[in-house]
Amino acid sequence: MTARCLVCLADIRGEGEYHARCARALFGSTRVPTIDLELARLHTVAQAMVGHTSLSGIQRKVSVGLTADRATLRVAVEKGHFILKPQAQVFPSLPENEHVTMRLAEAAGVQVPPNGLVRLRDGSLAYLTRRFDRTADGGKLLQEDFCQLGELAPKQKYEGSAELCARLVRRHASEPLVAALGLFRQVVFAWWTGNGDMHLKNLSLLRGEDGVHRLSPAYDLLCTDLVVEDDLLALPVGGNRRGVTPRQWLDFASYCGLTPRAAGRALGQVHAALTPALALVARSFLPDEMKARYARLLEDRAGTVEAAARKAGSGYVAG
Repeated sequence: MTARCLVCLADIRGEGEYHARCARALFGSTRVPTIDLELARLHTVAQAMVGHTSLSGIQRKVSVGLTADRATLRVAVEKGHFILKPQAQVFPSLPENEHVTMRLAEAAGVQVPPNGLVRLRDGSLAYLTRRFDRTADGGKLLQEDFCQLGELAPKQKYEGSAELCARLVRRHASEPLVAALGLFRQVVFAWWTGNGDMHLKNLSLLRGEDGVHRLSPAYDLLCTDLVVEDDLLALPVGGNRRGVTPRQWLDFASYCGLTPRAAGRALGQVHAALTPALALVARSFLPDEMKARYARLLEDRAGTVEAAARKAGSGYVAG
């Protein structure tokens, strides 16, 4: 019997739904925990957690953790090491959407935390990601999103721009150029994958245990275009929320302080991810109609990314 791994999406021969290496990466052990949770209860739990955790957004999110013997994954308001997102009541297939988009991000050179899909007791799929703001003993690392860094209220999370994010990185990151390169990758990736919800609260700086403030791993990545057709960028690039041009991408790279060569490498890596991205989408757990739409979007926008990479390689100078 052949199944698809709920983490990497590659084939599994035999029993189970995880490769041993994938289970270890996600759960910290080759032993897959029992998940004694069901969709109906999780919606109630998520509603009750509002105000008790720092998790927010359109999807219901539940803090969960492993029991001491690592045998069971259960709700954990305090010191949960995972975030679980069940199926949404309004928008279809959001867990499957986020999972494959995170896999695409990894292929495109964007840093992501361990993540995958899990089956709840009722058989429905939920998205699970390991929290990167927790230490091994459950302590909390300082994570500040770009709303906080920009001294804006949460309701102002859409009142920013890619350029504002670059300024915040210059001002607050310990290694501004390293963080700026990561930011550039994330903004390009958001546009390429039709993500209209990468707002100021979906970008953060994280202070590691070494005291260094770095751009956090990417999170809450979705192809929102699959549920909101022709969705626009939450953070405009050069004032543009839709058809960002190659020149605008390179002007933004220059604004981030990146050299044409560094920008070209980042753009080239995103473009080189097209073929594996199409394969990942085809193997994802999305409905067939969504797979087809996602693939068309990636192919349609890849040309712009490639053109920008070529311009960068030709010694492009912003302005």
